[in-house]
Amino acid sequence: MQPPQRRLQLEIPANLNGVYANAVIIAQTHSEIVMDFIQIAPNDPRARVQSRVVMTPVNAKLFLQALSTNLERFEAAHGEIKLPAQPTSLADQLFGAIRPDEGKPNDE
Repeated sequence: MQPPQRRLQLEIPANLNGVYANAVIIAQTHSEIVMDFIQIAPNDPRARVQSRVVMTPVNAKLFLQALSTNLERFEAAHGEIKLPAQPTSLADQLFGAIRPDEGKPNDE
């Protein structure tokens, strides 16, 4: 016999603001998965952390499963999500769009 399912009543504060991030940096310790959600703006070398989420590895894996399920539902309704080509490294991803000024002599 299974225990009865618990229903949560989700409370969203009226003053809650959504946070936009277009990248995430993920790190881990032996007991935590740390996700820093960041904004990277064109032509700006800074990557600003907008929010940090820390989870246990078990909860992170459950989150991954839930995200995967929801992406499958999204693609079923709206078509396949096409991924852009991946940069070769994190440095290229963060700073690849930064180019030296044109016409400026290079220090060699």
